[in-house]
Amino acid sequence: VIPSRARSRRRRASAGDLMALCVATALVVAQRVRAFLGPVPVLGTVLVVASSMVTGFLVVGVIAGTVHLPGTRTFASVASRLSAPFRSAESAYVPLPSGPAGAPARVPVVRQSQPGSDSPSGGDGPVPVGQSADAPTPEPTPRALPAPALPPPPPAARLRSVSHVWQTWNNCGPATVTMALSAIGRAESQPAAVAFLKTSADDKNVNPDELVEYARSRGVRADWRMGGDLPTLKRLIAAGVPVIVEVGFEPDLKDWMGHYRLLVGYDDAAGRFLAFDSYLAPGQNVPQPYGPFEANWRAFNRTFLPLYPADKAQEVARIVGAPDDPGQWERALARAVADAEAHPNESFAWFSVGTSLVRLDRMEEAVAAYDEARRLKLPWRMLWYQFGPFEAYLATGRISDVLTLANATLAQVADLEESQYYRGRALQSMGRNAEARTAYVQAIRANARFAPAHHFLSLLPR
Repeated sequence: VIPSRARSRRRRASAGDLMALCVATALVVAQRVRAFLGPVPVLGTVLVVASSMVTGFLVVGVIAGTVHLPGTRTFASVASRLSAPFRSAESAYVPLPSGPAGAPARVPVVRQSQPGSDSPSGGDGPVPVGQSADAPTPEPTPRALPAPALPPPPPAARLRSVSHVWQTWNNCGPATVTMALSAIGRAESQPAAVAFLKTSADDKNVNPDELVEYARSRGVRADWRMGGDLPTLKRLIAAGVPVIVEVGFEPDLKDWMGHYRLLVGYDDAAGRFLAFDSYLAPGQNVPQPYGPFEANWRAFNRTFLPLYPADKAQEVARIVGAPDDPGQWERALARAVADAEAHPNESFAWFSVGTSLVRLDRMEEAVAAYDEARRLKLPWRMLWYQFGPFEAYLATGRISDVLTLANATLAQVADLEESQYYRGRALQSMGRNAEARTAYVQAIRANARFAPAHHFLSLLPR
């Protein structure tokens, strides 16, 4: 019953091996029952064996992540919080900026092209956050090339032959990229993705660039883009390209977190996308109405990841532009600015303005946008996933803010390599090298492949 083929010593037992062991165990149990009770009816023996096998298969399936039972993730979520100090979800926010609140920051203004302007994006360009539109024009910055004019997408489209995967604990990234690969004919497994993407079972976050790296390691093209819009997503789906999106997700009241979903279709008549979700029931074809979807998408600066075979590279580039297009971040900023103008009291919109400005190396303006986002209250998990504030505050000498944000995040979860790394950067800039060394070591302990921590640790004096 137990597979007898030779195995390498490094081979890990598979779910099939464990289930074969369950069958063998059930037979042994039945034999022992008969020996203890004496002769029993054949039907009784069959029932004992069948119940033992069903129980064993379910237990092994849940452990291996191949069987989804309602409530298992909720139980794991509750259990994971028992070791952490209790903190009310309602009062748990990223720390507010120090000092007086001051007036709200101004949304950067993006002016439209004027007749005769030689600037592709037009006008005098964005006005920095906090600066009046009537103030002297700042030094000119490179302008974004306009996105190519494309025909409108069809009113509906749907990808076929997508295999759904329920995530094992805290593995929405590996599960979602596995589903996306299945949509283009690649039969991969969630355990393989986990082994590539995560350094431990407690790894809280898989970044978009890590998903891209994994997809490329499987011979598939993939890009990480920001500043997307609904027509772009629709055009990709209509072209047969699966799209991973990163969104804000609140499965329990006031318990916000980041989440990946795979978009597989849309229908303008119904006003919604269809998504495969590794967490949310029913898992397949989960409706995503356009309005709520965009509200959740804004938390991650409209991040999207198209996955596609090499023969679709030109078509994808026609839709989203080349990966090295220098204008993509100006367009992402314009989209974030439009969101902040439409939703001036939404912290996520301001955060995305800051993120786009960081990408453009406009750090002073990014700091003002991040300050406004913090004043409007960001959920406490926000800095698990996005790290632009650390970069902006470091670049502008706001070292105390870096330390405050890193310490607040680590007070909740200590094994976040990015927070440990930025804590080390702040301490190193303050001359507290011994503490910085400890922080870098903690970052490497959380993720041994985290290159920035290795680099800055090597720069510390012995």
